Amino acid sequence: MINQGMFTSKTDLWETPKDLFNEYDAVFNFNTDVCALPINAKCDHFFSPENDGLKQDWRGACWMNPPYGKEISKWVQKAYNESCIKNQCFVVALLPARTDTKWFHDFIYNQNGVEIRFLKGRLKFGQSKNSAPFPSMIVIFNY
Repeated sequence: MINQGMFTSKTDLWETPKDLFNEYDAVFNFNTDVCALPINAKCDHFFSPENDGLKQDWRGACWMNPPYGKEISKWVQKAYNESCIKNQCFVVALLPARTDTKWFHDFIYNQNGVEIRFLKGRLKFGQSKNSAPFPSMIVIFNY
């Protein structure tokens, strides 16, 4: 029996769990949240849909928890390009662990300067009562 919750969601916006962000912020000291909403930005400096992080130059230590819908590949490619190609920043990304996708193979798996940390269990995003219907990973794009 297929669990339909694994493949659908009412939203593609999953607010970063505060404890998870704090754990990585203590190590990397983020200065920019590259795709946030004003109500859930994790850094004082952030890019919202109004100023579109995909059109901005990223610098320094960046946190990324992108929308998980059809646009996710653009965010992953941007993180890879800004960090591993342009060498302008490093990016720590919270992503769904979708190892079968084109974006995973093109910009994460076996790429120089990219580290993958699979997270144990399922995360509870934002104020959600339930765990996410998918596994998650931290991907570090490090020039």
